[in-house]
Amino acid sequence: MTVQSISAINQIKMARIFLFIAALLGGFAVAGGAFAAHALKAKLSERAIDIFETGTRYQIYHSLALLVVALLLSRAEAAQSMLVTAGLAFIVGIALFSGSLYAMSLTGMKWAGAIAPFGGVAFILGWGCLAIAAWNFK
Repeated sequence: MTVQSISAINQIKMARIFLFIAALLGGFAVAGGAFAAHALKAKLSERAIDIFETGTRYQIYHSLALLVVALLLSRAEAAQSMLVTAGLAFIVGIALFSGSLYAMSLTGMKWAGAIAPFGGVAFILGWGCLAIAAWNFK
């Protein structure tokens, strides 16, 4: 087995992992949005619902971005490291940005909102890495 074939196997594994995570996070975003619209509406303030819905909206956007990364990674000949970095950044961004908004809206702990900008930076990093990968895509 050559180094290139091992790298290709790892690339396919990462693509499958990202595709799996994108599907889960996308499904959870839809479920979270439905949960907020129905079960939480009577229990949370309108502001808390808005915060929660912002978290689900960004989660679905970046789940779709992760899906694109997975599909590109499964077909890429070059720029795999940038695609992997983009995928990991999107996952971290969802955890930090959306996760902190969920925590803030459900618990009322306003300090959780201070974590959201770190998730935003991860999102920006992911999009930047995706742009670099696109530029170098073969």
